[in-house]
Amino acid sequence: MHRFVWFTLLLVSPVSFVMAADTGIPALQLVTNEDGSQSYSVTLQIMALMTALTFLPAMLMMMTSFTRIIIVFSILRQALGLQQTPSNQIILGLTLFLTIFIMSPVIEKVNQTAIQPYINEELKPLEAVEKASLPFREFMLGQTREDDIALFLRISGQTADSPENLSFWVLMPAFVTSELKTAFQIGFMLFLPFLVIDMVVASVLMAMGMMMLSPIIISLPFKIMFFVLIDGWALIMGTLAASFNV
Repeated sequence: MHRFVWFTLLLVSPVSFVMAADTGIPALQLVTNEDGSQSYSVTLQIMALMTALTFLPAMLMMMTSFTRIIIVFSILRQALGLQQTPSNQIILGLTLFLTIFIMSPVIEKVNQTAIQPYINEELKPLEAVEKASLPFREFMLGQTREDDIALFLRISGQTADSPENLSFWVLMPAFVTSELKTAFQIGFMLFLPFLVIDMVVASVLMAMGMMMLSPIIISLPFKIMFFVLIDGWALIMGTLAASFNV
């Protein structure tokens, strides 16, 4: 573990590291605690944290409700027949804030059990990370299908007697697979009513002999009107938020 941290620091800031070693700055050294154990200094912890933040986007997508929400919104846009409306920026922003709303109980648990004790120097860095992972593990286990967990356990050759003993590297791909399945199931249910409207409009145009007129041009206003009349955005957001049972 020590070698990994030193190697990471050399990659992140080799010049500053060499200068610190030459001048003998004690902030970049291991600190001996009162009980005789050793821990990393604050400077090392901050640099390791800044390096870990590069994985934050992947963690956001793979460990939260982000994946399911953005896939459902993308399928909805295609079902409506709108290629660029809402734009990608709006969909990403809406997905991000809805993810924060859904994950707020988990974030609150992490703040109470890990962040605040670490700020008050009641927990060591590794202990804080372990405490912070527990609410996320609980959330991911609640959304993961047993079949997906069994699949990745079989692929990895590992065994787990209980969910608490399940490896994190098995839980994460199983969680993502379950989220993809759920997102496509919701997307399929969203696609059906708009597909019916397209079929009805196409049949009417063929019956009237207007075969050169694209059915999409005629059905698009009806699909938008239908979506607005049923208050579609509120229904979809409420359904997505309720589907996580957080």
